[in-house]
Amino acid sequence: MATHVKRAYKYRFYPTDAQAAELSRTFGCVRKVYNLALQARTEAWVLRQERINYNTTSAMLTAWKKTEELAYLGDVSSVPLQQALRHLQTAFTHFFGKRAKYPRFKSKKKSRRSAEYIISAFRFRDGKLTLAKVAEPLDIVWSRPLPAGAQPSTVTVSRDAAGRWFVSMLVEDQTVKPLSAAGAAVGVDAGLDHLLTLSTGEKVANPRHERRDRARLARAQRELSRKVKGSANRAKARLKVARIHTRIADRRRDGLHKLTTRLVRENQTIVIEDLTVRNLLKNGKLARAISDASWTELRSMLEYKAHWYGREVIAVDRWFPSSKLCSNCGTLQSTMPLHVRTWTCDCGTTHDRDVNAAKNLLAAGLAVSACGAGVRPQRSTPDGQLAVKQETQRATAGTSRP
Repeated sequence: MATHVKRAYKYRFYPTDAQAAELSRTFGCVRKVYNLALQARTEAWVLRQERINYNTTSAMLTAWKKTEELAYLGDVSSVPLQQALRHLQTAFTHFFGKRAKYPRFKSKKKSRRSAEYIISAFRFRDGKLTLAKVAEPLDIVWSRPLPAGAQPSTVTVSRDAAGRWFVSMLVEDQTVKPLSAAGAAVGVDAGLDHLLTLSTGEKVANPRHERRDRARLARAQRELSRKVKGSANRAKARLKVARIHTRIADRRRDGLHKLTTRLVRENQTIVIEDLTVRNLLKNGKLARAISDASWTELRSMLEYKAHWYGREVIAVDRWFPSSKLCSNCGTLQSTMPLHVRTWTCDCGTTHDRDVNAAKNLLAAGLAVSACGAGVRPQRSTPDGQLAVKQETQRATAGTSRP
């Protein structure tokens, strides 16, 4: 692992009216250039089977600025516009690599409003940040200091749906170093009654942030639905709804950061289940609760923090029967309905469903780490069921008791 990593530090700032107007114009121009380039690349392929790259769209941008219709593109800094074309190129690279869907046009109402500046388009001196074509330094609230001696390589300015302005600075953080080796390993079972259940027996409560504000959010959404479209009152009502959503999201993100940091600091190896959250969200009764739990964001945080601090995160295949397998003797139960929270194995051991699943995930993950064994059950035939039982027994042998 490298001795330091690229890390983004995000701060809130309060622009003057002139700065807000200039940055808003920049956001609009970024969106316009992105959409024009996407349209040009799409038409080139559909009409002529021709692939257009970043260099071609960059030349197009120069031509667009010279037209009367798009002359306003020259009134803002050119760097965010060029960065938008680079982002589009990256989107197409992911598409052709079959890692993402075809790029979509940016919407004025729904798309993220942001502009990215590289080092040639901003100045950072003595704790003051000045952007190209923005007259004065930004009034930033330094909620935490940048690493000593760090100089931003990229600055991204954004505005969220609640009207808050943020600036994110990408720096090389030499303070992020691998932690001293820890011998502990933990299995983590995600759930809804409890957000996480650990193989140690600890259960982390599910804070249910969305449920706490559900009544307030529903009332604000009803008020929004009554407003006339396009009116000033509707804009105010929309802002009220957005502020409730952002408060929920901020609380959720803060809780996940604290939880994942603790898990990474205390354990050398963390074993999780490879859940397909996208498919789970198709369950209409549980979709809201699953979204509120934010398992995908939790896994993402675990993975990048483990990379930073020299830890290991192992994802066990989603088909591994962690809940149906006895962590004591290795017996595989034929069925295990969701409403069964405790069960007793033939060996006489009584299991808490979630704790037992976490123990099995830990054993299977350590087996995979040690010998590369697979843990995906082959459920199509009785022989496959036998193979699953034998495989999972081997995976959990290290935790079995006589």
